[in-house]
Amino acid sequence: MKVGIVGNYGHNNNGDEAILTGILEQLINNLNIDAKDITIFSNNIENTRSRYNINTVPLMYKKGNILTTGASTIFKHYKLLKELDLLIIGGGGLLMDMYKRDAPLYGTLGLLGKLQNCKVVIYGVGAGPINTTLGKTIIRTLVNKADSVSVRDTNSQRLLESLGINKNIEVIGDPAFFVSEADQEKKGSTIQKIGVTAVPYFSEQYWPEANPEKYKTYVKGFAANLDNIVKNNKANITFYSTKYPEDVQVTKDIYEYMEFKEDVSIIEDNLGPKEIFSLSSNQDVIIGTRLHSLILSSSAQTPIIGIGYHQKVEDFMKVIDQHPSFVSIKKLEEDDFVLLTLVNEMQKNWDTVKQNYQLISANLRDEAAKGIKQLSRFIQE
Repeated sequence: MKVGIVGNYGHNNNGDEAILTGILEQLINNLNIDAKDITIFSNNIENTRSRYNINTVPLMYKKGNILTTGASTIFKHYKLLKELDLLIIGGGGLLMDMYKRDAPLYGTLGLLGKLQNCKVVIYGVGAGPINTTLGKTIIRTLVNKADSVSVRDTNSQRLLESLGINKNIEVIGDPAFFVSEADQEKKGSTIQKIGVTAVPYFSEQYWPEANPEKYKTYVKGFAANLDNIVKNNKANITFYSTKYPEDVQVTKDIYEYMEFKEDVSIIEDNLGPKEIFSLSSNQDVIIGTRLHSLILSSSAQTPIIGIGYHQKVEDFMKVIDQHPSFVSIKKLEEDDFVLLTLVNEMQKNWDTVKQNYQLISANLRDEAAKGIKQLSRFIQE
């Protein structure tokens, strides 16, 4: 059984790498696929090969301009897909048109797979935003042609249904919930260690449409909120990144605006998914903007506060029934005490909060296991 995996891999986005780690765990350890029969489509083949020691091919074959790149990619992958039995497109937020390449790229690969008689499974993805006519058309066609479709939340399911998708769309847990380490740290009696991830919201180096003033307002609001936690609770703050190196700079910018720097540390390393899981397990609370910092923390039974730079963060907080611990960017910028208030609310009921996250972690892994059942329908014994 030859299996290909297509996604946003090889970019040092360790949220996406956590997804891939989870999918490989499911395929190899749960569905008994031999690692040598798996091919990963990657943005950086050297990066991916060194991480997983699995056959890797370029997601795109860049050659000259966009037209020659597209033609080269189609030609190369059309031949490769003939050798595969199953093509997994996922997971992660692939079904969107916020970035110009995504919908055409993943749509083309899925349709080429069908032309070569591959079974095509769209797996545990997020959908949206989908705003353009072209994006809607490509994504509708891809999903309707796929042999099986699953998404990671009900909002993604509803969005796809609103496009006129005429097939069953399952909701499963994110494959990243299969990332784990044997030992998990026990939380203390008080909240003393707080991990923080920050996305470079509207930064010139990262955001599709940069806005320096919006970026500065966001950074200053984040810094003021963390200062109040350190000042009032004597907590230690640890910044870390799931998207490397882009997230490192924004954490440094927040740090520079903070007053109470002596209780703050920044981890500048490119942490892998299991390292992020271990770090999360060692914290009492995670304040996260990146979705997979929240997912891996929940999996590690560490309570979370979600900062809503993207709809998917709020969606996840609703999925785990923790929406009261969700903070919009606007609220973060306007209220310097909103994070302190939420941390103090957790502290009041700390034993109950810790117990809740033990249940959340178990439930989320059970939801992710639904994906194994989805894939098993296409795995040949």
